[in-house]
Amino acid sequence: MVRRARGPSYHGRMSSPHETPPGPAAPSPVRDREDIDPRGKKRDRSWPPAPEPLPFPVIDNHCHLDFADGDEQLSIHDHVARAAAAGIDAQITIGSDLEAVRWTAALLASADCPPSLRGGVAVHPNEAALHVRGRDHQGRELVGLDEAIGEVSALLRGPGMVVVGETGLDWFRTSREDEAARTAQIDSFRAHIALAKELDLPLQIHDRDAHRDVLEVLEADGAPERTVFHCFSGDAEFARECVDRGWFLSFAGTVTFKNAADLRGALAEVGLGQVMVETDAPFLTPVPYRGRPNSSYLIPLTMATIAEVTGTDLEQACRTIRTTTQDVYRWPEGVPA
Repeated sequence: MVRRARGPSYHGRMSSPHETPPGPAAPSPVRDREDIDPRGKKRDRSWPPAPEPLPFPVIDNHCHLDFADGDEQLSIHDHVARAAAAGIDAQITIGSDLEAVRWTAALLASADCPPSLRGGVAVHPNEAALHVRGRDHQGRELVGLDEAIGEVSALLRGPGMVVVGETGLDWFRTSREDEAARTAQIDSFRAHIALAKELDLPLQIHDRDAHRDVLEVLEADGAPERTVFHCFSGDAEFARECVDRGWFLSFAGTVTFKNAADLRGALAEVGLGQVMVETDAPFLTPVPYRGRPNSSYLIPLTMATIAEVTGTDLEQACRTIRTTTQDVYRWPEGVPA
C-alpha cells in the first residue's frame, strides 16, 4: 500500500524548511474548528490570557495549525510568536486528512515558514474508513485509501517533515462493528507503520477507545523504534505496558481535566522518562479554559500539572521533556526558533 521511494530524504537530522528553493507564502488555515465540532458554536471563543512563561523551553510535539479558531483569527506567525513568549520555542503541526496533508507540506515549503516549525502527515484512522467508502461526510468523492497513503508517502519526503502521524485506531467515531471501516483503519495503520520504518521516522499514534487493538497491531507488525502515543488516554496499566516496550507518551491538556484522574494516575505510574507534551490545538484546551480556543502558548498550564503529578520541579520537568522530545525527533541543538 505504500509507494516505494527512490531513497529516504531524512538522514537523522531535522532539515530546515528553508533548505529548498523558496516557495509561496505560508497558506492560511483551511478550516474552522466548528467544521468538525459544531457544538462549539455556543462556546466562549475568546482567546485565554497568556500564562506565566515556562522557566525552560519545551516543544509542542502535536498541534493542528491548519485549523482556525477563536474570535480573532491568528496567523501562523501569531501562533509562533505567542508560543515563543510563553516558552514554547518550536512546534510540530500535524495534517491528518488529504487537504490538511497538502496544506502542511505547502506550509513547510513556503518562503516565510517560521524556522521553528516542523510537521507530520498521515491518513487519520477515521479518514481511512471514508477513503474506503469513497465519499466524505458531505458526500464528496474521495480517492481510494491506497492512493491517499501514496500521497502521504510522497509528501513525507518533503522539507521539514519529521514524523508519520497521526495514525492508529479509533472506535469512538468509527464503529468497531463496521467490518469495512475496521479493516480500513487496521490496513491504514499497518501501512503507516511500514512507512515510518522505511523513512526511519517516528510514528505518532491516535488511539481512542482502542488500546488493546492498537497494541495487537504494533506487536504483530513490530513498532517503529520511536513510537509516540499522541494525546495518551490510557490508564496506569496501559501506560506501563507502553513504556516497558520503549514507547513514548505525549500528554495534552486532558491531563488537567477534573475527570481525568486515571490519566494522572498513568502519568504518576511512569514518571517523566518517556513523556512529552502537546496541545492537540485547537482542541483540548487545558483547565481553567477548557472549551475555549487552544494554541501552543497555553502549554505552561499543562506542564504545571505534569510537574505536580510527577513531583518534579517545573524547570526540571521542562528540561527532561525537552530532551526526550529532541531525542525522539532528532532535533539538533541550535535550530533557530
